[in-house]
Amino acid sequence: MVIKSVELEIVCGITSKLPDTDKPEVAFAGKSNVGKSSLINGLMNRKSLARTSAQPGKTQTINYYNINDAMYLVDLPGYGYAKVSQKEKEKWGQMIENYLHTSKQLKAVFLLIDIRHEPSANDKQMYDWIVYQGYDPIIIATKLDKINRSQIQKHVKMLRTGLNVKPGTPIMPYSALTKQGREEIWDLMDSLLGFSEEKNEKE
Repeated sequence: MVIKSVELEIVCGITSKLPDTDKPEVAFAGKSNVGKSSLINGLMNRKSLARTSAQPGKTQTINYYNINDAMYLVDLPGYGYAKVSQKEKEKWGQMIENYLHTSKQLKAVFLLIDIRHEPSANDKQMYDWIVYQGYDPIIIATKLDKINRSQIQKHVKMLRTGLNVKPGTPIMPYSALTKQGREEIWDLMDSLLGFSEEKNEKE
C-alpha cells in the first residue's frame, strides 16, 4: 500500500464505547516492551505517530490509525507490564477482550513476540486468548537486529514451539532498526484486506 495519509482518528479508554467503524481493521497486540510502537511507526513510515517510550506500558488505550481512509490499524494496550497493578492489568485485559469480541471489521490480529526469548506465560496466554476469540494470530518476531542472522531460524522455531502455534501460522521477523520485514508484513496485510493489486507501489 502506498501510504498517502495517516491519522490517529479514534482513541478509546477504559470507559469508552468502541466505535462501529466502516473500514477493515487489523489489530496489533504485544507485551509492553516488545517494540509495538516502533513497529507501527515503521509500518506507517512515521517517526513518532505511535508514542514510543523508555517506560513500557504507556499504551493504555485502544488507538485507531486511519490509513489512506481505506483501513484502520488498531493498536491494543500492551500487556504484562510488571509495574502496573493487577487491577489495571485486568482493565486492559477487559479492553482487549471487548475489542476482539465486538469488532465487526477486524480481519486479522498480529501478535508481537520478542525473537530473542522463549515466549512468556503472558505471551502464551494472549496467543490462546486470541485463538479462543476466533482468530488465528499472525506472529511478528520483533527485535530481529538483536540476534545473528545464523540464529534466525532457530529462534523462529523456538517461538513456534513455545507458543504451540497452529500449523501454517506465519512468523514474520522484523527489525525496527533496519525495517527488515516491513514489506513482508505489508504484503500480507494487503492480501488479507484485498489491496494486493497495490503490492508493487509501496513507498
